[in-house]
Amino acid sequence: MDSATENHLLPEKRRLLEALLSHAAFDGWTSQALARAAQDCGFEAGLVARAFPGGVFEALDFWVRETDQAMIKAFDARNGNALKIRERIALAVMLRLEIAAPHREALRRALSLAAMPHLAPRFLAQLYRTVDAIWYAAGDTATDFNFYTKRMLLAGVYSATLLTWLDDSSEDFAATRGFLARRIEDVMKIQKARGGLDKLLARLPDPRRFMKRVRPTG
Repeated sequence: MDSATENHLLPEKRRLLEALLSHAAFDGWTSQALARAAQDCGFEAGLVARAFPGGVFEALDFWVRETDQAMIKAFDARNGNALKIRERIALAVMLRLEIAAPHREALRRALSLAAMPHLAPRFLAQLYRTVDAIWYAAGDTATDFNFYTKRMLLAGVYSATLLTWLDDSSEDFAATRGFLARRIEDVMKIQKARGGLDKLLARLPDPRRFMKRVRPTG
């Protein structure tokens, strides 16, 4: 779908998604749930096919992107970049979860599909987009190998925190906030240890200089 068509259908896509989330919470992410959502909205099948050519899983992708963008806007509104980096990450992660909170059961049903081999790449792509959006909101400007390291580490933190949050019944998700703070602290320790290792390696002699002095004999 080209961008002009997608923008033209954006109101319909959002209406259809909102209806779908209600059905997905009970029926899962199925074509039947999408059809019921279309019926709720009074949309014909042709419009649904234009809105989500990839069917219900394209609608799921759309939800992830919409929630990521809503998180970035909420983060900016909270002046998140005035915080320390670990506080920025914690804020962005919690905002991302809070935005999804009204549809926690639909999210749970979506995650139950992640173990299916043919869907795993799609869920990994969604996870990458989300952690990339969190780092973007936090003001990350890394362009070197650290770019990927940060996202790999945050993917683990976010995934574990998400699973904790899904079963969290504490007030204001206090248990999830505590869990997230501990995981971020663990990551900061890893980063500090890695930084120390990088400094140590930088002080070591370049092995290539040694190898130049060694010539094979024969």
